[in-house]
Amino acid sequence: MPYYGDIIAESLTNKGILEDVKVINTRVEPVTPRHKTPWLKQWTLHHIEVADDEAEGLAQVLSEVLDDHHWYIDYKSDTTHYIIFPHKIFAVNRGKPEEYKPVVDYGLSIRIPRHQLDFSPAIKEWERPKS
Repeated sequence: MPYYGDIIAESLTNKGILEDVKVINTRVEPVTPRHKTPWLKQWTLHHIEVADDEAEGLAQVLSEVLDDHHWYIDYKSDTTHYIIFPHKIFAVNRGKPEEYKPVVDYGLSIRIPRHQLDFSPAIKEWERPKS
């Protein structure tokens, strides 16, 4: 069963990794004060599909090319949710919502704004336009 998620191109130190990822579509979101990235003019969001047998390996690669400043990438299947930070990966069982708490705590510890930790079912404040 495939995984789906988004990669913000501006979060990568090596955008060449995108050549190895199946991008379904791309949208550009102008940066507003709510994004908390004033050094950027936009976020380029690539909606991706990841094969089940590639999910863990891709997570490892992405954790190495993710900029160290306040970013994460996530993708999920029906059962598992990968949340990837620079040099740290969480694989959450989606049937156990309590497993998101340490992930949110870690995200907050590296200064990701709470409303951007929208992978957690407990956080509803941050909504993006659907592609």
